Amino acid sequence: MGKKQEQPEKPEKKEKVSIGGISIKTFRLTLKGTSPLICHKFSDRAQDAMLAKQMKTADRKVGKETKNPHRDYEESLYVLKDGRYGFPISGFKNAAVDACSFMDGMKKVVMRGAFHIVDEHEGLAVIKGTPRMRKDNVRVGMGTADIRYRGEFPIGWQTTLVVKYNENAVSIPQICQLFNAAGFGVGVGDWRPQKDGSYGMFEVANNDS
Repeated sequence: MGKKQEQPEKPEKKEKVSIGGISIKTFRLTLKGTSPLICHKFSDRAQDAMLAKQMKTADRKVGKETKNPHRDYEESLYVLKDGRYGFPISGFKNAAVDACSFMDGMKKVVMRGAFHIVDEHEGLAVIKGTPRMRKDNVRVGMGTADIRYRGEFPIGWQTTLVVKYNENAVSIPQICQLFNAAGFGVGVGDWRPQKDGSYGMFEVANNDS
């Protein structure tokens, strides 16, 4: 009886893997303020004082600094090198990402990487509008009362953001819906809706797509 011939091994079938690419597009998105925008920049003077305290180089004999309303007001504003006013683009991006909580089918982790705001002006979005000084009684620290002077842009302030997005992950209409939700439910600046306030609200005015 002859030996059984060995059959050659069949090559393993290789599964085809489809690698999805990304398609980056850019458009300009204009937002219009529907409530006043309160600015509260962490001034260089305040940062220096905090650093000195942490490094234990602050003069312990120095008493509480005399209140200077006009200086506090000016230091609360974000100013570009060319003199125009601005607001951190990170505030608008964070507001839009947080607004995913109000939108069906949108996840924060996905939207955080699906679009970005282009930094054109030192990390700031140019704010169109004339600021004014506001005076508020606030509670700080352990409930200590204080008077705070800050800059406020009245209703109607505007800013135009340059948005770069992956069109394979999100569309322009979806981004606009997200920013509308952000303007109503999250906001930017002090006393915004996210912090139980009603300031810093906005809506999409138009987009150049």
